[in-house]
Amino acid sequence: MSTSITTVGDVIGRTPLRHNPFARARPSQRSGTAGDAASAPLFYRGRVLRIDRATYDAIVAHAREDHPDEACGVVAGPEGSDRPERFIPMLNAARSPTFYEFDSGDLLRLYREMDDRGEVPVVVYHSHTATEARPSRTDISYASEPEAHYVLVSTREHGTQTGLAGDDVEFRSFRIVDGEVNEEDVEVVESYLFGHSPTTVVYD
Repeated sequence: MSTSITTVGDVIGRTPLRHNPFARARPSQRSGTAGDAASAPLFYRGRVLRIDRATYDAIVAHAREDHPDEACGVVAGPEGSDRPERFIPMLNAARSPTFYEFDSGDLLRLYREMDDRGEVPVVVYHSHTATEARPSRTDISYASEPEAHYVLVSTREHGTQTGLAGDDVEFRSFRIVDGEVNEEDVEVVESYLFGHSPTTVVYD
């Protein structure tokens, strides 16, 4: 199966100045493994994805809703904040359980909106429907947002709970920089302003 790449440059006829492309179609190739955290650059060691419960639940719900096809989307936030605030579920134009592709028109609108609002993709997420929530080799090769949290949700055990306790859905976050993959903790808070009592999601 061939792999095609759709970039913002393809859509608007130029290379994007601020955002790197993260949209593509890819075959299901799940044999990639995460790198050793000890080898990560100092800037990325110990990083944590801190996400509010509503956004966490929305990502899980999107993954479940699109199952058995892969779901994909973005959570945007103010540039430099590292805070995912605006949940943007995207259409998997491929409508496939083995790969996904952002619609080129949706992608163009997303980039324009983020530019206009001073936002960046804080979280780039997609689901795996039959394998664990770890980046595949192809996921790693196309990861081009070094500041983003790459969230993987696995719906291989399609449960009915929220994902926070005793759930069959795996929700993991990774930093992917220059092909190096490092898993990071996920802290779920009720609100960014109130109730800063995080729930740490850990999967062995």
